[in-house]
Amino acid sequence: MRALTITARQIRAALTPALLMDSIAEMHRAPHALLDENLLGAADAGGVESHLLVRSAWQPPHALGVKLARVFPGNARRGLPSIAADYLLFSGADGRLLATVDGVALTCWKTAADSGLGARFLAREDVRTMLMAGAGAMAPHLVRAHRSARPSIKKILLWNRTPARAAQLAETMAAETAGAKIEVRDDLAQAAGEAGLISCATMAAAPLIRGAWLAPGAHLDLVGAFTPHMREADDDCLRRGSLFVDSRKTTADIGEIKIPLAAGVIQPADIRAELADLCNGGHPGRRSREEITVYKNGGGGHLDLMTARTIHRLLSAPPHKNC
Repeated sequence: MRALTITARQIRAALTPALLMDSIAEMHRAPHALLDENLLGAADAGGVESHLLVRSAWQPPHALGVKLARVFPGNARRGLPSIAADYLLFSGADGRLLATVDGVALTCWKTAADSGLGARFLAREDVRTMLMAGAGAMAPHLVRAHRSARPSIKKILLWNRTPARAAQLAETMAAETAGAKIEVRDDLAQAAGEAGLISCATMAAAPLIRGAWLAPGAHLDLVGAFTPHMREADDDCLRRGSLFVDSRKTTADIGEIKIPLAAGVIQPADIRAELADLCNGGHPGRRSREEITVYKNGGGGHLDLMTARTIHRLLSAPPHKNC
């Protein structure tokens, strides 16, 4: 069988947030994948740092895969995309190339499903207001995933450093958010205090979200930070909230976890559970209505692989024929 070339359009046609969350939850019940990753960074003449991220994972005997992601913030002024990625999926039994997958689309779907699956266990079932902090490429995917995980959401607040980007996102998403009101906010503190679910996906290096803003029962989903020096939440968020991660291994070197650990703000035991524990019933997740929960979405090659496996399974299945 020839290897597939899978486009963003094909992924969008084949997947739904709920389907992908269900598939990832099921795959988390299998033994942990073998993981490795490498992050390289270099600054240009203006001091803007770009990154190459190589993530690999292997779930014997099913599949193995590698993602090559490039993050070049300076591309915005060149009229080029800031993020590019490619994914290669191989057979875990014999190493054959199964598919080449649009890595940006795969990453967006994977990241959103990761956060949405975390919210299934950690956000209150009756949450009604969501704040999306950040209006980049990930934002619409995160809104869709969280609404799929918590259909009770009836109001979506949007905040971005550049308000015009938030307004543009609101206009883009208006047609698909029937039944939910969208509001653009310029006061992040006020919006965070109103929200029962906060998803933060920015390129911030210093914390944006303050623990003092979080209402009792809130769930904070942290997506953006991916280097040892990046954070989106301050120390008080981690002191007030019950901390969960998608993977202890892949979040250990991310500033959101690494910096407060090094400073003694939190201890390794303060990480209550990782996503596999939640999916396997090793931890119940949210314990009370008033508990504040914090989830660090670090991505990880195992989640890329689970997503690629799901996509490949859907798109390589033989077409149904009527009898």
